[in-house]
Amino acid sequence: MEQDTVIVPRDEYFWRDFLALCKPKIVVMIVFTAMVGMFLSTPGMIPLGVFVFGSIGIGLAAASAAAINHVVDEKIDSIMARTSRRPLPKGKLSTRAAIIFAVCLSLLSMLVLILLVNTLTAVLTLVSLIGYGFVYSMYLKRATPQNIVIGGAAGAAPPVLGWAAVTGTLDPSSLLLFLIVFAWTPPHFWALAICRRNDYANADIPMLPVTHGVEFTRLHILLYTVVLFVVSLLPYITLMSGLTYLFGAVVLGAWFLYYALRMQKDHSDRLAMQTFSYSIVYLLALFAFLLVDHYIPLLIAAG
Repeated sequence: MEQDTVIVPRDEYFWRDFLALCKPKIVVMIVFTAMVGMFLSTPGMIPLGVFVFGSIGIGLAAASAAAINHVVDEKIDSIMARTSRRPLPKGKLSTRAAIIFAVCLSLLSMLVLILLVNTLTAVLTLVSLIGYGFVYSMYLKRATPQNIVIGGAAGAAPPVLGWAAVTGTLDPSSLLLFLIVFAWTPPHFWALAICRRNDYANADIPMLPVTHGVEFTRLHILLYTVVLFVVSLLPYITLMSGLTYLFGAVVLGAWFLYYALRMQKDHSDRLAMQTFSYSIVYLLALFAFLLVDHYIPLLIAAG
C-alpha cells in the first residue's frame, strides 16, 4: 500500500517554522559578535543608526544563509536523528517556500546594509552569506573532512562585518577577532560531531570522526584548542585590549583546555557534549570580556 503524501496547506504555515529555518540561536551569536566588532572599532560610542541597522542587516543575512542551509540539507536532515524534526523534513514547509523566504531575507539584508550602513559591509556580508550558504553547505560539507575548518571562515566574519559597518574599512584589529572565531570553530563543532558521528555516517557526510576516527578527532580538538588559546591572547599582545580581557582569556581558555585534555582519557559522548556546550559559553564570555575591557577606560574617565 502506498503511503499518502501529506501536503501542508499554505494557510497552515506557522511563523515558528520560518523562524526555525533561521537557526535563531546561531544568529544571536553571530549578531552578538558583530556588535562587539562595532563597539571595538571606535574609542567612543557608535552611531545608533549604524548599530541598529548594521545588526539587523547582518542578522538577516545570517538567517538567510541558515535557511539556504536547510534547503540544501533537506535530504540529509531527514536521515539524521538530530535534524529530522526540522520544518522541511517534517513537511511543515515546502522547499519552494523556504527558498523564497531565504531570497527575501538576503535581498532585505542587502537593501538595509547598502542604503543604511555602507557598501563595504554589504559586500563582505554577501561574501560571507555565499560562503556558508553555498560553498560550505553545497560543496565543502560533502567534499572533505576539513569542511568545518575551511568553511569556518564564513562563520568567523561577523566581527569584521560589525567593524566595517562603523568604520567603512577593513582594519587589522578586526582580523584578530576573525582569527579567534576561526580557531574556535573546529574544536567547537568537532565535539558535537563526535556525539553525532553515527548520524553523519548514515548521511554519508565526511565529518572528521567518520573519516579519521574519534581518537584522531579528540587529538585535533586538543591541538586546535591550544591554537585558540594562543590566538585569544593576541588582542592583549597587540595592545588592542588590556588586563581585564587578558584575565578573561586566560581563565576561559584554561577551562577549555581542561575539557580538551579530559577528552583524551574520558571517551564518553557525555563529556564531548559538555565540551561542545562549554565552547558556546567560552566564545560569548570571551567577547563579553573584550567589550567590558574596551569601555573600562571610558567608565573610569566618566567617574
